[in-house]
Amino acid sequence: MNQQATNVPVLPAKPADRIFPVPGWLGLLVVVIIYFISMSLGVVLLNLYPALMGWGPVQADTWLSSSTSAQFAYVFAVEAITIGLLWFFMRMVKIGWSQIGLIRPKLKYFGVALLAYGPYFVLNAAATLGAVALFDLDAGQAQQTGFEAVRSTSDLALTFVSLVILPPLVEEIVMRGFLFSSLKRNLTVVRATIVTSVVFAIAHLQFGSGAPLLWVAAIDTFVLSLVLCYLRQKTGNLWAGIGLHAIKNGLAFTVLFLVPNTEFLQGL
Repeated sequence: MNQQATNVPVLPAKPADRIFPVPGWLGLLVVVIIYFISMSLGVVLLNLYPALMGWGPVQADTWLSSSTSAQFAYVFAVEAITIGLLWFFMRMVKIGWSQIGLIRPKLKYFGVALLAYGPYFVLNAAATLGAVALFDLDAGQAQQTGFEAVRSTSDLALTFVSLVILPPLVEEIVMRGFLFSSLKRNLTVVRATIVTSVVFAIAHLQFGSGAPLLWVAAIDTFVLSLVLCYLRQKTGNLWAGIGLHAIKNGLAFTVLFLVPNTEFLQGL
């Protein structure tokens, strides 16, 4: 009897990575900490460059306030620090990129992104119109992108990378990849979607800019995040969301920068 028992095959254990190792509260805390560290270090690094170059206060202030290259350097530094810190934490807790949805891209996911833009546009228009009617929000308040001094084709290229390439990639990895995955460990998909979208919207209120809080942008990004979380859940990866995010930012880039500066492109 004992001999027979020892011959019974043992079923393999379930892979540990089926349960995301970071609980929701810790995932949220990590994202908030990374956000503030990356923003603070970005400012420090940006201000360090004029000092290393030996510039005076006037030259340094002019470069910091009106140079597209300075704004690009800031965005690049913040996004690079963000990914670096997240990668460091993920290595500590043994999370792979595939566990947060960053797998090999396929062309069909970008087709999904194109199809998803319609529902996002309709939902955002309805939410914005409703909020304006109910709360008398300023629908025309402009978002401060930091790229108000685009004067050349190279400036347009740096602005494009800063607004259309880097934010969709990094924000999807952090928000719909890491944070959404951690929240789903403790919450239902619907609740994890709402919490992720609220956090994403708060980050776009433009705290500390000196201007009134940008509620219209917060509504826009909240609705966008709802759709992005849906895409993340349905496709099992981040690429459809990255594509939709890039399309949305790309259209804004076209309206705000490309159309008003078509003279830069005439010589190409």
